[in-house]
Amino acid sequence: MVSLTLQKRRACSSSAEVRSGSTPMRAAKSPWPTPEPTKIHSRSRALRMKEAERKGRHSDMCKGSREARLPTKILWMRRMRVLRHLLCKYRESKKIDNTMT
Repeated sequence: MVSLTLQKRRACSSSAEVRSGSTPMRAAKSPWPTPEPTKIHSRSRALRMKEAERKGRHSDMCKGSREARLPTKILWMRRMRVLRHLLCKYRESKKIDNTMT
């Protein structure tokens, strides 16, 4: 949908052209201003970049802060998973049990 402010501005400018005498014949053929299409703001490039970053691209040194390159949350999650895995392994091999203090 074309915005009305744009339409008003274009109508005024076209009527000013007619009054100035630059293009009266063209204005006589089409009295209404032609609607101008709205601008498109595509996010396809941003989404493509985000997808590549999810796969691990663009995470070079000098491309952002350390937190941006490898968030501390992800480091924490990895560390906890490793420790939990070790805990399960030690429980299965009877190295530790619930009674230990």
